[in-house]
Amino acid sequence: MKDILRRALDINEKYDVFNTITGEVETEGSGRLADIAVSVKDNICTKDMQTTAGSKILEGYRPPFDATVVEKCRMEGAFILGKTTQDEFGFGTFNVNTPYGIPKNPYDPERSCGGSSGGAACLTAVADFPHLAIAESTGGSISCPVAFCGVVGLTPTYGRTSRWGLVDYANSLDKIGCIGKTVGEVALLLSVISGPDEYDSTVLQVPQEDFTKYLVDSVEGTKIGIPEEYFSEDIDRRISKLVWGAIRKLEDLGASVLEVSLPYTEVSLSSYYIIAMAEASTNLAKLCGLRYGLYLPLEGSFDEYFSRVRSRGFSEEAKRRIVLGTFTRMAGYRDAYYLKALKVRTKVIQDFKRTFEEVDVLAAPTMPVVAPRFDEIAEMEPIQHYMMDILTVAPNLAGIPMISVPCGTVDNLPVGLHIMADHLQEGKMVQVAHTFEVNQ
Repeated sequence: MKDILRRALDINEKYDVFNTITGEVETEGSGRLADIAVSVKDNICTKDMQTTAGSKILEGYRPPFDATVVEKCRMEGAFILGKTTQDEFGFGTFNVNTPYGIPKNPYDPERSCGGSSGGAACLTAVADFPHLAIAESTGGSISCPVAFCGVVGLTPTYGRTSRWGLVDYANSLDKIGCIGKTVGEVALLLSVISGPDEYDSTVLQVPQEDFTKYLVDSVEGTKIGIPEEYFSEDIDRRISKLVWGAIRKLEDLGASVLEVSLPYTEVSLSSYYIIAMAEASTNLAKLCGLRYGLYLPLEGSFDEYFSRVRSRGFSEEAKRRIVLGTFTRMAGYRDAYYLKALKVRTKVIQDFKRTFEEVDVLAAPTMPVVAPRFDEIAEMEPIQHYMMDILTVAPNLAGIPMISVPCGTVDNLPVGLHIMADHLQEGKMVQVAHTFEVNQ
């Protein structure tokens, strides 16, 4: 175990994937995750281990408890390797919105790992020891980085895993999921961390399931839907070509392919950001320098003190989202923005539900581009950052499960195949993803 910690330190020095590395080396010695190092995204609480959610305002915060998903891993014999870096509170697509180290892409250190779970995806790609990553997604924060780093990421149905112990970005969107090198690894980790939890009233009351039983090499009779909106001109044509090649491979293996339409995809991005920012502005109101993290001398009025703490602790991107989210919740604007966005969300869900009456899974590119260079990202306007989520926000908005698996490279950079399924149908997409993986 000490050798693993040494190697983790070496990886961090080269790639900047951790905010905190633990000295923990003891395990329970038995269980499904025995002797496996599990990394935890830094917005998921770990007992007595710093949890910052990638923000200076929470620097020094050491929770007195483990998140439910972390506790479940410990009970299965895993040891917690450390806390992986992320965009502050999950606010980003490229893992550059952080006051800590910015992780470097394992294929090209001049490029992004993707976000917000960039540290988890990069670490998974380069780890030369048994490792699994607990990550989290609000609008694509698992699928994006795994596509950029050439690994596998599974985002479950909303409520499949407990959010107890998560530093929330947007409560109605956040989902804790899994990153690994293979479909089998993420299926195993989901089997461990999913299931009911008395501490989370939003978790689904469905029995815990062994998802490794879906690791079957067969797609015979499976109906795969291809949403036309996910292959628009905004997607790099080379990526679309690779993904179509992966779809044809599944067709050759016995699946049938049907082109479908999800018309509300076009407005899902606007709906997502209005809802997410509104919820974020509410969630972050409690971070004011009194109970958690950053603390300054108590001087001036309440408003003056809170303003000093929040001005110093939050980044420019966090402030932008707080202001925008507060605006959309204000009286006079709520009907025009927030409530309308919720109505659009319902339409997005109906789109998916209607489509899953015809097909078993959907297949599409995970991201519209390959990992961009940091100098390219620096030249982007905030709206260009947000537009990068066009392929991942609709399924996240609907709360359906999705998995991204590598399906080739463009300019020696990984491309992801995104497979989506109806609520609680993780088994179907695991089987399709596994079949593709073993037959590449």
